[in-house]
Amino acid sequence: MPDVRNKYVPPSLRETAFNCPHCGVLTQQSWHIVNASGLGKGTTPSLVSDEEAAKAWAEKSSRADRQEFRELAQMRIKATGRPFLAHETSGLTRVVLNLSLSTCYNCSGVAVWRHDRLLWPAQTDAPAPNTDLPEEVKDVYNEAGAVVNASPRGASALLRLGVQILCESLGEKGKNINDDIRSLVRQGLDVRVQKALDVVRVIGNHSVHPGQIDMKDNIATAMQLFELVNVIAEVMITQPKRIDEMYAGLPEEDREAIERRDRK
Repeated sequence: MPDVRNKYVPPSLRETAFNCPHCGVLTQQSWHIVNASGLGKGTTPSLVSDEEAAKAWAEKSSRADRQEFRELAQMRIKATGRPFLAHETSGLTRVVLNLSLSTCYNCSGVAVWRHDRLLWPAQTDAPAPNTDLPEEVKDVYNEAGAVVNASPRGASALLRLGVQILCESLGEKGKNINDDIRSLVRQGLDVRVQKALDVVRVIGNHSVHPGQIDMKDNIATAMQLFELVNVIAEVMITQPKRIDEMYAGLPEEDREAIERRDRK
């Protein structure tokens, strides 16, 4: 039997097994066609809020029979906004063409396809964010990753905003990248990070400020900005963190000897 642990099979309408776009595991996928049942005149699709689902669960789940319990569980899933397969099969009237669903054997995640294109979850070519990025920067980075394929200009604007927030986390004002670089240089900024920040400043249009759209931005620009954010985080956050952890792991008497030496 071939070893598939390190194999990657991209999601595809032509495959019955691929790496799940939700959990990433290479596993069997089940395919489903979509049926549509018309709603009555003046009726709109139902929506469930988190508050409504939580309240119904708290009030009814402890005394619900099997069918009621299933409905309550389904209500909680519906409140998340994620596509899922409901148990009802009545009222199916029309097949929806060019719309398909796949479900993962490993995590049960549902993926939505239009023709041969994966619509949800959104796929991205963006590299994963540095895990040591501040959470606010990571949120902006991930948002940029979610939209980069559809809007590289929007992703680039978000990433410039992420650099602004990152500078703030390093103790700068985050208002003007030139001023932030100048201040960081005075504090002994690593020349590699200075170059990375200057690339962010210069790339595309000198006059574009963080969070603003530059009409010249394209997918290549966005990919460079993803890489630059990670480079800045690696040198300014991750590497010092690793060194501090290694230093803290030294025997106490050795650390005391080093500190005595440095006080001389």
